[in-house]
Parts: sequence; structure tokens; C-alpha cells
Amino acid sequence: MVLSFVGKIQKGISHFVHKRHDFSEELVPEDVREGYFAVVAMKDGETKKFIIGLEYLSDPEFLGLLGQAQEEYGFIQEGAIAVPCRPQELQNILDGQRLL
Repeated sequence: MVLSFVGKIQKGISHFVHKRHDFSEELVPEDVREGYFAVVAMKDGETKKFIIGLEYLSDPEFLGLLGQAQEEYGFIQEGAIAVPCRPQELQNILDGQRLL
């Protein structure tokens, strides 16, 4: 089940379009290098863009966020992937900090 979920995310990432009607173009820079993807953490009026390596697609907490994004926004997202969390929550996941 997790593998099919990751497969769908990877397929969606491979079809990135560097524009999203909800975000300004500056949130998805054209210089996102191969092996990385753009994620926008947004919740309660806080919004921040992150450039994340593909290795996070195996992190259980990050996959949990992607699951929440799929439930809230669906799999079809153009440009940056929006995740429903505060920027600091995503930063904690990226830093390897676990929230209690």
C-alpha cells in the first residue's frame, strides 16, 4: 500500500508544471535541481516553500503529510506540492525531530 502511494507521488512529481494558480511563480523556482521537488507548507495563514530531496519519500512522517495532502487536495497538483501543516512542523520533520 505504501509503495503504491509513493509510486503515485513519484509519478506526480515527474509531471511537475512550474506554475500553480494559487501561488505566485516565485514559490516554485525554475532552478529546482534534479532529485528535488518543491513543497509548500501552509496552515493557519502561514506559508513557506521548501526544496526537498527525493529521499524524504521514504520518511514515514513525511509520507503522513503527503497522505494528508492527498486527502485535502487530491493527487493532481501542479508545481509545488501543498501540504497542510505549519512550516515549522515540516521543518521539524526535515530536521529529524519528532513531535510529541
